[in-house]
Amino acid sequence: MKKVRGFTLLELLVVVAIIGLLVAYVGPRYVSQIGKSETAAARAQIDALAKALDTFRLDTGHYPSTAQGLAALRIRPASEARWNGPYLQKDVPADPWGKSYVYRVPGTKGDYDLLSYGRDGAPGGNGENADIIY
Repeated sequence: MKKVRGFTLLELLVVVAIIGLLVAYVGPRYVSQIGKSETAAARAQIDALAKALDTFRLDTGHYPSTAQGLAALRIRPASEARWNGPYLQKDVPADPWGKSYVYRVPGTKGDYDLLSYGRDGAPGGNGENADIIY
């Protein structure tokens, strides 16, 4: 008769403990990379929107008003005779956290403000909650 050998309970517990340690070590690093990629995506989207705003300004002589907003990059405002858009191929996206980008004219430090309030959607913050400003 052949003797069937299996794993002991102690061996199984050691393997489970090792897997738990690996998950505890790798998990937070993985989650932080997701946050960094969302921030990078927001920066890239803001940069693309800023380029479209600059093209709008070259054509019309001014940036869209706050009331016209970023929608003026896709749809001709009624008062814009020299509009030569659309300046974006698709509708203005939401930021990576699902909120709208903030656009104001005049800006606090330049011709306009274009920003995302980050993960928390509130002004200020640190890390992933920090404002992303153009």
